[in-house]
Amino acid sequence: MSASAPSGRDAREAAATGYVLSLDEVGLDDVAAVGGKTASLGELRRLLRGRAVTTPDGFAVTAAAYRDVLTAAGAWERLSVLFQGLDINDVAQVAVRGARARAIFYDATDDPRLRAAIAGAYRGMAGPSDPSPGVAVRSSATAEDLPEASFAGQHDSFLHVAGEAAVFEACRRCLASLFTDRAIVYRAQNGFDHLKVALSVAVMRMVDADEGASGVAFTLDTETAFPEVVFITGGYGLGEGIVQGRVGPDEFYVHKPTYRAGYRAVLRRTLGDKATRLVRPRREAASGVLRERAVPRRDRGRFCITDEEVLELAGAAIAVEDHYSAHAGHRVPMDLEWARSGAAGPLYILQARPETAASRRPEGVYEIRRLDPGEALILAAGKAVGQGVAAGPVRVVATGADLAAFVPGEVLVAATTSPDWLPAMRNAAAIVTDKGGRTCHAAIVARELGIPAVVGTGDATRRLGDGQAVTVSCARGEDGAVYAGRLPWTVERLRTADLPVTRTAVMLNLAQPDLAFQAAALPAAGVGLARIEFIISELIGVHPMAAAHPDRVVSDRARRAIAAWARSDESPRACFIRQLAEGVGAIAAAFYPRPVIVRLSDFKTNEYASLTGGAGFEPVEENPMLGFRGAARYTHPLYADGFALECEALARVRDVMGLTNIRLMVPFCRRVDEGRRVLDALAAHGLRQGPGGVEVYVMCEIPNNVIQIDAFAQLFDGFSIGSNDLTQLVLGVDRDSAEVAFDFDERDPGVLEMLRQAVAGAKRNGRPIGICGEAPASWPEIAALLVRAGIDSISVNPGSFPRTVVAIARAEAEMAAA
Repeated sequence: MSASAPSGRDAREAAATGYVLSLDEVGLDDVAAVGGKTASLGELRRLLRGRAVTTPDGFAVTAAAYRDVLTAAGAWERLSVLFQGLDINDVAQVAVRGARARAIFYDATDDPRLRAAIAGAYRGMAGPSDPSPGVAVRSSATAEDLPEASFAGQHDSFLHVAGEAAVFEACRRCLASLFTDRAIVYRAQNGFDHLKVALSVAVMRMVDADEGASGVAFTLDTETAFPEVVFITGGYGLGEGIVQGRVGPDEFYVHKPTYRAGYRAVLRRTLGDKATRLVRPRREAASGVLRERAVPRRDRGRFCITDEEVLELAGAAIAVEDHYSAHAGHRVPMDLEWARSGAAGPLYILQARPETAASRRPEGVYEIRRLDPGEALILAAGKAVGQGVAAGPVRVVATGADLAAFVPGEVLVAATTSPDWLPAMRNAAAIVTDKGGRTCHAAIVARELGIPAVVGTGDATRRLGDGQAVTVSCARGEDGAVYAGRLPWTVERLRTADLPVTRTAVMLNLAQPDLAFQAAALPAAGVGLARIEFIISELIGVHPMAAAHPDRVVSDRARRAIAAWARSDESPRACFIRQLAEGVGAIAAAFYPRPVIVRLSDFKTNEYASLTGGAGFEPVEENPMLGFRGAARYTHPLYADGFALECEALARVRDVMGLTNIRLMVPFCRRVDEGRRVLDALAAHGLRQGPGGVEVYVMCEIPNNVIQIDAFAQLFDGFSIGSNDLTQLVLGVDRDSAEVAFDFDERDPGVLEMLRQAVAGAKRNGRPIGICGEAPASWPEIAALLVRAGIDSISVNPGSFPRTVVAIARAEAEMAAA
């Protein structure tokens, strides 16, 4: 290779070839000329100009340059012969032919016209203060980012490249990477002719994220395909740390409908471990080596970007999705890469392409997976990718050499995965990794292949051994688990269009925010019961009074745990309010604008006491089921400050997040005066009834609620029957007692009469009434009785939804025929 500068004649010829184009000269209609990635960069330059989030400048080496240099070198025939009869399942054969193809291509690109074109464009990026600017050199295939395939990670890119010679060399290596082993296999699997896919190169000014932050943004939820959120992940340092799965990133959600309505709030966030950052030391830039650096503990304990930056990225992502959708004539969910320059510099979008995995799922099809692990041991746990379940023997892979022993149908277990492992990954039953988040390489590939993955387990490679039978489950929201042994599971596929339409509204009972986006795909009328206490116990874990008064926590151990839990917020109080608001907000956002009825906390004292810091705040009761619970707590001195935190969180959901579809519900309200005190307390905390205010329902679950329903109806906006507690109190059966469980029966005539009277009383007072127990789902005759009585809504768990709709439709048809 000659290292001399381009001659004057070479430079003149290069200018006429069209070998390079400024990014400002290309757009979405130029994929054939510069590839999908580069065409998109040019489109972004125009779209985001003048915004807080923008795109770096640069130039493209065109597909014409790729074709011309191959033709000039007479390389086409040699490449064609090389790929005849290729068996992509023969790893050794792919490796040999890929190496030969890259060598042919690398030699062909030593072209003086190409060198002159790249040198001239690079000099155009320089300035007096920066004569040799650092750039990122990224490959861009002309078949890239099509709706049916994503070439993400198949070709090479190089960062922190500086100097004419180094930039030219990086461009040559990018062009040759069209024939990496992984790219060869990927093209063959997706039906692309090796010689009809051309490669362009994007050379763009380097965003110095080494000391900043970077990540990925999707304009849908990647696990459920829920379209109404922007999902952002981020960590410190270069984005390759997240993509390669070395970093457990922070995660953020922003709700698109309320953002469009003018509300500016992060819907939900999760703090990642971010133990390391990936950087490229300046003195080693030419080598292409990336280095891992430990992140200080104080930085690990805070989010890598601020709320304002999250919202700026979300706004840019929404604008990009809208623009690409308008261009295509239909909704186009997007996958974007972003970076922040330095510790507090500007934000940049580095890449935008159509999302090609979750968005391809068929609409109107809902899958209900049922796995009962029983007493099975959880061997590893992490972030779930998808909602699948799979079983098989373990294969621990430490390096690419271990893949030679991999057998199709095994569960691939590794610290992280590599693009070169794709041939084995596509034959895996499931994938489990020690590191990574839901946008790492393993997650992206698993999502595209439709196989379950559990990422970021921390220690799966240590806890799992070759040949060990395991079941990998992603069927329980965001939390994935690896169980010992092969466990049975079932999958029910439901076409929502096949469900009958009912007059009676059928709603859902939900406790887990993690499941809300998936459940929102059901044609439910909303959520009839969202239980706050589950969010407090499972997501927060800290007693509300301990968050309000950490100084009064009696246990030193509990105080330390609370301090660690609240490390990313200004105080335990602020942390509790934020996490509760985000949990409720996720459910409300999933169903927006459908109504979501949020029940205020209804722990029993023994359950409250088990929360971190709770023991010193709770009395000891002989029968907590009938003790200090529900409405009785809210204005009592022992809990009033804890209730204030609940109220502040719910007010934030309505006023800051803009999720005005929530309604509140008061549980276990024994007396009318008690109900009046609770309403006064809600109003004092900014949750006032009336025009423009919040609707407040009351649980109808105590016989006195039925007997005095006319009086309760004067206070509350609606009722929801709690069949479990109502049955317990009508029959005098402790529903927690196994010894008398045989006497707990919602079909008892006394219970049925209470149900009938409750519905009649609500109707008499013009108040809506529903039921939020599982009795109608378990007993079709109860559903029929309630329908005949004129109940407005029936709320059941998502798994019970299909059969409940059918039972209600049958009852309504029988009524119409009578």
